[in-house]
Amino acid sequence: MRVLLAEDDAELARQLASALAAAGFAVDHAADGADAEFRGQTEDYDAAVLDLGLPGMDGLSVLDAWRAGGRRLPVLVLTARGRWHDKLAGFDAGADDYLVKPFPVEELVLRLRALVRRASGHAHPRIARGALVLDDNAGRFLLDDQPLSLTAQEHRILAYLVHRGEAVVSRAELGEHVYEQGYDPDSNVLDVLIGRIRRKIGAGRIVTERGKGFRLVSLP
Repeated sequence: MRVLLAEDDAELARQLASALAAAGFAVDHAADGADAEFRGQTEDYDAAVLDLGLPGMDGLSVLDAWRAGGRRLPVLVLTARGRWHDKLAGFDAGADDYLVKPFPVEELVLRLRALVRRASGHAHPRIARGALVLDDNAGRFLLDDQPLSLTAQEHRILAYLVHRGEAVVSRAELGEHVYEQGYDPDSNVLDVLIGRIRRKIGAGRIVTERGKGFRLVSLP
């Protein structure tokens, strides 16, 4: 899943981006409010991690602008202010969750995964497509109750297909949600990665809809 990380503290942003990438997210970083607001309005993110203390345009103003513009992406707010009225202001602006600094990075990852999962209509952390299971909290796939060995890119692609159920996912949509901004994979790269995934989970589980894209099929 592709997320926007809006954080002006360079070292914290580096740590969070590294942890999120290790957890299977494609991460775009914005260091100020204006950039965050623009990216959130123009890019199709699965979620955003938004610091309230951004320079230039504060996080609440960014969030207000996103919601006023009809952007419905899940937003996890970060702040050093833990008072109730500060949290209330965040939720009133349209935040979906709230973390007070300092916090364990592992908690951020779990909360973000839960937001993305619920936005896709999945309440339980284990999402099953027949014998294929995404254990979202653990960040791993199981096939017939056995762990699957996947590269980071393979994991991102398969996780996105699992979250989309049996909907047909176009190549463009897949590329937008599993790669960072500025990376434009050609169709050959996606074909190679889909081919590798098929060899690991069974060719019949990912169907190519000619001219439309890919669709994940639930098989025993």
